[in-house]
Amino acid sequence: MKNFMQWLTNPPVDGSASVLLLRLMAGGVFFWEGLLKFVFANQGVGRFTKLGFPFPELTAGFVGSLEVVGGLLLIVGLGTRLIAVPFIVEMLVAVLATKIALYLGTSPLPLPPSPPQVGFWAVLHEIRSEYAQLLTVLFLLLNGPGRLSLDALFRSR
Repeated sequence: MKNFMQWLTNPPVDGSASVLLLRLMAGGVFFWEGLLKFVFANQGVGRFTKLGFPFPELTAGFVGSLEVVGGLLLIVGLGTRLIAVPFIVEMLVAVLATKIALYLGTSPLPLPPSPPQVGFWAVLHEIRSEYAQLLTVLFLLLNGPGRLSLDALFRSR
């Protein structure tokens, strides 16, 4: 466990400066999606209510806060591996909570506006954002934030 915590809290920081682009992409999307959960009820409480989550107000507030704070952390590259873990879990939960029902045609959420609307191809089309976010934060978990990050700055001191 000690080795895992060491690995989690001390990511490599000698990676390419271009890793910043991945952090900006993933962090930016998490940040603005988190804000949307507070600004529009249909993106926060309403969505979690339709999906049948227990305590949708609490869940929306927690997930929205995680996305806002965690998105900012990814953008600046601070605690990159630490925030990647809950984001990976969040993306897996998002896929399981929304895409199985879409596949089966039983989704409580509005169907896509044009075909395919249910089934395998609809899931492949609708999963694109979660897939991109999941693989990006998995990359950051494994490779670290790169040299243009606060993690790198603090490590050098």
